Parts: sequence; structure tokens; C-alpha cells
Amino acid sequence: MSSETTAPEADEDPIGYFLDDVTYHGKSERTRAFYERVLRDFETYLSEGPQPTPVATASHRDCMAYVHGLRGDHSESTVATYASYLHRFFAYMTQVGTFESNPMTLVMEEMDESINTDPTRREIGIEEMSAFVGTVAHPLERAVVLTLLKTGMRAGELCNLDLRDCNLADPGPRPAVPVRPALDGRPDSLYVAAEPARGAVTNGEERTASNKRKRDTTIPVDGELARTLRRWLAIRPDVRSEAEPLLVSTSGDWGRRLTPDMVHHLVERHARDHGWYRDGGGTEENVTPHYFRHFFTTHLRDRTGDRGVVKYLRGDVAQDVIDTYTHEWGSRVRESYEANIYSLLG
Repeated sequence: MSSETTAPEADEDPIGYFLDDVTYHGKSERTRAFYERVLRDFETYLSEGPQPTPVATASHRDCMAYVHGLRGDHSESTVATYASYLHRFFAYMTQVGTFESNPMTLVMEEMDESINTDPTRREIGIEEMSAFVGTVAHPLERAVVLTLLKTGMRAGELCNLDLRDCNLADPGPRPAVPVRPALDGRPDSLYVAAEPARGAVTNGEERTASNKRKRDTTIPVDGELARTLRRWLAIRPDVRSEAEPLLVSTSGDWGRRLTPDMVHHLVERHARDHGWYRDGGGTEENVTPHYFRHFFTTHLRDRTGDRGVVKYLRGDVAQDVIDTYTHEWGSRVRESYEANIYSLLG
């Protein structure tokens, strides 16, 4: 029997229709099961309310109330995962024309605000951060700190960068390693892939960290970061991996790819020297690689006024969402980034 006769009709069972499409698109059974658990739980929630509501007509307030109800029993990361599954479901059903709108859009915007804005977190201005970067003299350490601050990527994503993921218009001295095809014609860019996972082999090397992006991301490199990376590449030692990692140790593990622990220790050491880290201090006090991601998000979002661009650079936006913007998305991101990225080297 063909899939056309077995698949549920979109208007009769939109969740079943979506789950079938998830399978047709090549997603694993595990992924389908996660979607089904969340979506059927949401369906049950709607049906057991004082005014039972079909999924297809769920409102923004229905979605907001459901997400709010999860918070007492689940961690914030789990709540965010449930919300992202709902968002993907509604976005897809809207894109194929089954639903008129995505009621989760505003909910996700509100969640981003609550996650990214912590009134107790230490707030550091551009001038203060510039002074901090000025104390980081070693070429490797400055490359690590400035890349985190200028791109908002996670420590694990930084560690997973290979030389092929870095395309500089003026590369300076560096091994003759071709850049990724995705970077052809895109000088002064870094490529952060979605697929590297801890324990998996990528580009011929088993990785010690996972990237957590929803999509592959091409991130612009401004003049300050380009100069910093060229300075690092000029002294980068011979490496111990055919994958040619971009950032490798220059200490005890000479020539080996940096690990997230190494990056955390590096940042902690400099933050401690600057009075921005103490033992027992929480996330509201201590400056860590994750704080740099918060710094990037806050300052670039305030400067651009464009949440979509910042979410793209952070890797928080899926391919189907990007496709709803414009085919000129890549140039839009670069233009917005170059016009608004902050200076940290004076």
C-alpha cells in the first residue's frame, strides 16, 4: 500500500501527518518518537482543558499556558526542548499550508528574552571587556577569547573548528589546507557545522565535544578577529591530527586539539586574574566561556535590533525557519554583523 493511502490526512490528524513527514525526510525513529511524545502530550493537554481545543486551532495563550505548566516538573533545558518541538511542528504545518499561523512564534520570542536576560548576572560593558582582552597576550589565548566574544559560539564548537572551517581573505602563513566548499567565495568567514558529536568521527578524527546547533552556520570574521587568527596561525605548531584542528595546545598537550576543559581553564584563569571569577561564585558572578556567549547575544542584539540575525549566528534557528526569510539571508547577516560588531582591540 502506498504512503498516500496510509498517511493520515493533515486536517484529520495533523500530528500524524507531521510525524509521517518527519520520517519521509529521513529523521530517525528516535527523533520521531521524541516529537510524538511531546506533540501528543500537548494534544492531551488541549483536550482536557475547560474548553477542549483541536491542535489546529491552538492559540498563543494555549501554547504559553502549556509551556508554563511544564516548568514545575522539568528543567529549563527540557522546557526549551519541548517548546522547540512545538515550534517546529507549527512552523512546518504553516509552511505546507495546513495551519494559518504559528502560535509558538511569540512564545519562543518571550522565552528567548527570559533566558537571555538575567537581572542578577554580571553586566560588562564594551570598554570593560576591551580592557580584559588587552590583558590576554598569548596568540592562542587571545584567539580563543576573541573568537568566543566575536561569534557567540560555544566552547565545544570552538574546539571542533578545523583549519578548513576558517577562510581568511589574507590568510598569512598557514598550511595548504583547502577550505570547505561552503566557504568558497566567502572570505573572512568561519564555518560552524551542526554534525560534530562527542565520540563521533568527523573529518577523520574522533571528537571530544558536541556542537549543539540546529543548522550549519557561516559566521563573518571582522578585521580584529582576522588579524588575531592570522597571528595565531603564524605560530601554530605542527598538529597531531590529519583533521588539522584550528586551535591546538601549546603546553602539555602540545599540538593536540583544544578541549572544552582547556578552554574553560584558560578563560577562568584570565577572569580570576581580572577579578571576574571566584571559587563558589555562581553564573551571576563568574565569567566563563558561556558568559562570552551571553555578552555576544546581549550587545549584538541591542546594536542590530535584529533578533533573527543574532539567533542565526548563535545557531538557534533551524533551516526551515531561515528559508522563510530571504534568499539573500547570507549577505543580510554579513552586512548586519559588519555594521554592528563591537571593537575590542582598541
